[in-house]
Amino acid sequence: QLQLVESGGGLVQPGGSLRLSCAASGFTLDYYTIGWFRQAPGKEREGVACIARHGSTNYADSVKGRFTISRDNAKNTVYLQMNSLVFEDTGVYSCAAEGGEIYGCAYFRGTFLGTWGAWGQGTQVTVSS
Repeated sequence: QLQLVESGGGLVQPGGSLRLSCAASGFTLDYYTIGWFRQAPGKEREGVACIARHGSTNYADSVKGRFTISRDNAKNTVYLQMNSLVFEDTGVYSCAAEGGEIYGCAYFRGTFLGTWGAWGQGTQVTVSS
């Protein structure tokens, strides 16, 4: 069974940092584009960061310069380093995999294009003073 498991969320003050992890089981991340998405209360899920199979990355404008996505194929894990957190970063962060090679990390209308699967259960990030 293909599954992703997120971890690393928590409560952090504005300006703080967190590193989220997305670990795969049942498949090898090398062959997939991996995306991080978040959903705030009362809002639609939005794409946050994406890393393609060949390593190229893309980010939502709201997190550019603050978030960094990376992958460690040896550990079969993708990371999301989040710095300079603001209140608006609060939400449930989930990762997903996309196996096609058409879209890469193309971003359109608030999300990354593609057929995303193997969704994890999500990890809560709360930015609060």
